[in-house]
Amino acid sequence: MHLKKLIGLFVLAASITQAEAQSSKQRKPNIIFILADDLGYGNLSSFNAKSPIETPNIDQLAKEGTKFTQFYAGNTVCAPSRAALMTGKHMGHAYIRGNANASLRPQDTTLAQHLQDNGYATGMFGKWGLGLENEPGAPHLKGFDTFYGYLLQRHAHHYFTDHLFEVKNRELSKVTIDSTKYVPDLILEHALGFIKENKNKPFFLYLSTTLPHAELKVPEHLMKKFQNLDGSSKYPPEKPFYQNKASYRTQLQPHAAFAAMMYRLDQDVASIVKQVKNLGLENDTYIMFTSDNGPHEEGGGDPAYFNSSGPLKGVKRDLYEGGIRVPLIVRAPGRVPAGKTREDAWAFWDMMPTIGQLTFTSVPTNIDGISFVNALSGKTQKQHDYLYWQFGEKGYKEALRQGNWKLIRFKDKGKPEVLELYDLNKDTGETNNIASTNYAKVQELKSLMKSAKTAAENPAFNWDEVEQ
Repeated sequence: MHLKKLIGLFVLAASITQAEAQSSKQRKPNIIFILADDLGYGNLSSFNAKSPIETPNIDQLAKEGTKFTQFYAGNTVCAPSRAALMTGKHMGHAYIRGNANASLRPQDTTLAQHLQDNGYATGMFGKWGLGLENEPGAPHLKGFDTFYGYLLQRHAHHYFTDHLFEVKNRELSKVTIDSTKYVPDLILEHALGFIKENKNKPFFLYLSTTLPHAELKVPEHLMKKFQNLDGSSKYPPEKPFYQNKASYRTQLQPHAAFAAMMYRLDQDVASIVKQVKNLGLENDTYIMFTSDNGPHEEGGGDPAYFNSSGPLKGVKRDLYEGGIRVPLIVRAPGRVPAGKTREDAWAFWDMMPTIGQLTFTSVPTNIDGISFVNALSGKTQKQHDYLYWQFGEKGYKEALRQGNWKLIRFKDKGKPEVLELYDLNKDTGETNNIASTNYAKVQELKSLMKSAKTAAENPAFNWDEVEQ
């Protein structure tokens, strides 16, 4: 064969091989994780047809992706739920198990840190709640290149404030802001900017909005959308809420304000989706939407009026389903089936290994989570042997779900325990406690509860005395 022809064939073969290698080399996907604050399972019209509030943009997310109807928060209040999300550990092993003394330790590694180590741009905007500026759990020490928002949970009660905190170049600082500005406007602006700034490289955006957590405050133009021309609420009857020691400010029309906050949350989700589409990132991006726990009764919150728990029993601070089961929607065109509903029972601590697998990121093995990538892909998914929670405000309570069985245990110091057993397949609303007629099952699940937990390393959550 002629030498020039032979060389030409080699060059052609090499170019084809290089092209094939390039096409097979997948770009690491972007992850956008949107965490609503105190959003109930029933607050989305896509999860609850009886909701008096419509959430069309979030519902559209569900139409374009898969919704999970048996997904669970890490706990029934903010800090421990977020700790489970970030560390992959459930409440039997997590360091943070309540809202008190809620700072991660140096040895507690987060999902953001692992993604950062894998070359991801990492940005968080909204409420952190896992460490103040002088603590080892501060966001710049836990994997975030960029942050803008609240560090302290009580500070995040205020939608109008004179300062927030910011991380730039992995350094944290306090920033003064105009106290007439609505903080969700600023949070969204920074989140959209982060997406645009990092459009050419893989990124992890953690949008931890404070909506619709109390206090129930919105700008006047938003409030008017949910008032009649005479200024009365479109959601009567209204029971005014007056400022109390919990620092929530007065709201004379809490129903109208809550409806406005839900509207604003829905609009923010639309803005994120629009930014992703406009930048041509749609096929490279997973968008996940969920809530940190069940609906609140604080600051004038009225979950009964809004059917916020839907068919579930309980609210925030309960270990009944309404306190811990939350909506989850995952959208990723071509990667996650559209318009599907799944009933896999999984939880916040599964997000670390799941996102780890999606992004080719190594995560620790000594965690409680397992990857649910198969569920996201529409395939058969390995399920947990059990899911476990505990909570210690005003006594000790813990819950364990295995299959369709759920055991809840209540224990106050000096008092006998109370056990409740439910078959969630037949009784999603937990209306029929069948513990008294299923002694063997109660003892089996109670034994599993004991094995699911270790002694709390944080003295604030050591409840040994309660057991006495």
